[in-house]
Amino acid sequence: MPSVDRPGRPADPRAHGTDRGGGELSTARLRDGTPERAGLDPAEIALLVQETRALTDGPRPWAPGVVVIAGRGPVVAVREAAGYAVRYAAHDPKSGAGIELPPERRVPMTLDTPFDVASLTKLCTTLAAVQQIERGTLGIDALVGAYLPDFRGVARHGVTVRQLLTHTSGLRPEAPLYHCVDAAGRMALLRAQEPVARPGVHLYSDLNMLILQHVLERVSGRALDVLVRDGITRPLGMTATGYGPRPGAAATEDQRRPWAKADRGMLRGEVHDENAWALGGVAGHAGLFSTGRDLAVLCRALLAGGAYGPARFLGSDFVDLLLAPPGLGFAVDQPWFMGELSGRGAAGHTGFTGTSLVLDRATDTFLILLANTVHPVRRPADSRPRAAAATRLARAVRGRPAGQPGGPAPSP
Repeated sequence: MPSVDRPGRPADPRAHGTDRGGGELSTARLRDGTPERAGLDPAEIALLVQETRALTDGPRPWAPGVVVIAGRGPVVAVREAAGYAVRYAAHDPKSGAGIELPPERRVPMTLDTPFDVASLTKLCTTLAAVQQIERGTLGIDALVGAYLPDFRGVARHGVTVRQLLTHTSGLRPEAPLYHCVDAAGRMALLRAQEPVARPGVHLYSDLNMLILQHVLERVSGRALDVLVRDGITRPLGMTATGYGPRPGAAATEDQRRPWAKADRGMLRGEVHDENAWALGGVAGHAGLFSTGRDLAVLCRALLAGGAYGPARFLGSDFVDLLLAPPGLGFAVDQPWFMGELSGRGAAGHTGFTGTSLVLDRATDTFLILLANTVHPVRRPADSRPRAAAATRLARAVRGRPAGQPGGPAPSP
């Protein structure tokens, strides 16, 4: 494993989206195929599709619309869209029920519908950070205060980059930056944030990724959206992925008090998260829009050790660093949304708007479930459908002995 604690290691000129050359074989790109071609049980996959479609049924469904993409190796075995990208005109403030559009004005969900992926944005912020660690411009165990001495709260408490990446900084879950009247006030509030729990104890916090964003921008001299575009989405060909606004996206919330923190009306293509909105739409913790297919490419690149086709965006040793328990940015082995895929090093994340992804290196499988569960109004999170879908995929891995990874490799 290369050293990742000190700056100064020269960058690998083959990395981060360039053709590796030297006669090295490209990794296989995704291709559509059947469950059998992917080495998956077609009966379990049929149940996965059936149960996903049912999530959009009824007058108050789990989500108005969903997209599910799943596969094994380079084969995409599930490609399904159901329900509506836009179903409601507003919500009733008294009951919280949705006010439905007439059928002719609803917008059907498609496989190409972009979603506000909410906290899945944190994964791209993390990847941008690990790229800087690989290049030697960022030390994983370095003090955040060494890069951001003006962020007095974290500097005074000795918070490290690793603690930001693992949500062990002790920072509170969020701070109301959207209450500040201007950018100067928002920055002052962010700089003053300090741990409320003992550093080293896990406490999930948006502030970790907001502060990491400023670390990355300080060490690289580039804005976060540029780092994500040039280091991740462009080399991987994720052309539908980027920060908003994003016309044609799945609608999220009719944001009105008291359910939301601001009166913004029905959101479609504009970031849902209030802090990301207050920060102009580009933030370390939220703001990214993407599609199921693009997120499948990202999963495939990580499962292939950091490469997709001729492009390598991260070295394989650094993919190992990223996904090894407890995970950097990624959550590892969390059955509450990974179901039976968890337990052998599965990694993934969820987003408040209804999005999630899981990749499992033990079985070479991935699952993306995108939904607009906050349309037309937010409600208590229910991740049981996420876990159920992941369990279906886990059970579809053919020939896998109970409790053991493996099974036959996907057909070439």
